[in-house]
Amino acid sequence: MKIVIIEDEQLTADDLADIIQDLQSDAEIVGILKSVKEAIAYFKNNPAVDLIFSDIQLGDGNSFDIFKATDISAPIIFCTAYDEYALNAFRTNGIDYILKPFTPETVGQALKKYHALRKEFSAEIVSYESIYDLFSGKAHQKTSSILITYKDKIIPVKKSSIALFYIGNEETHLITFEQKEYVLNKNLEELERLCGDEFFRINRQFLVNRKAIKDAAHFFSRKLIINLSIPFKESITISKEKTPQFLEWLAGR
Repeated sequence: MKIVIIEDEQLTADDLADIIQDLQSDAEIVGILKSVKEAIAYFKNNPAVDLIFSDIQLGDGNSFDIFKATDISAPIIFCTAYDEYALNAFRTNGIDYILKPFTPETVGQALKKYHALRKEFSAEIVSYESIYDLFSGKAHQKTSSILITYKDKIIPVKKSSIALFYIGNEETHLITFEQKEYVLNKNLEELERLCGDEFFRINRQFLVNRKAIKDAAHFFSRKLIINLSIPFKESITISKEKTPQFLEWLAGR
């Protein structure tokens, strides 16, 4: 059983590969693809696979760009952190999904469904275009404030006053330009959609406001280190693969 994983976070991809191989003894992970460009090249130049596990947001675009540019007949299990609105798109089009963070149980359920349906699967019933349209529509629904639960109160925090979001001790934190810090119950994928183009997902741990970036400096292996306009205790680095997209965003294009 040949499987491809499309995921731009190496640790996440490795974890998923380990879980799949633990659950499926005959599984062979024939490729871990980290970008839209790499995936398109792979599917155009390699034999068909049996199953694909795919993230949605990649460093250089959206995974639906891959499926629109290539002739893929294998079923796809999407690995996503999107909300119920988006999940309805999967149900409508007969595609399975697992929510991040995934577990052996959720991956196992997805594999079980694949085995149950693989004889009946037809790529022709899958409308990637309609799913893409739904996701694009959702992406354009922005909000002006993020709601924070603090003690017994719900506080709206203006997006314009937020310097960054980050993951620490397995919790999502928000820091304002006034250096107030809150813990909130949303993940970075959801916040990225809510906040829009003024924020950039530096890596799996940080989502940063453009106005909070003081400068960026070259780091080892062509990475960039991001310096903020507010005091922050941790170093923030961005990979060389994501650097061109970041610089284009920083320039305000």
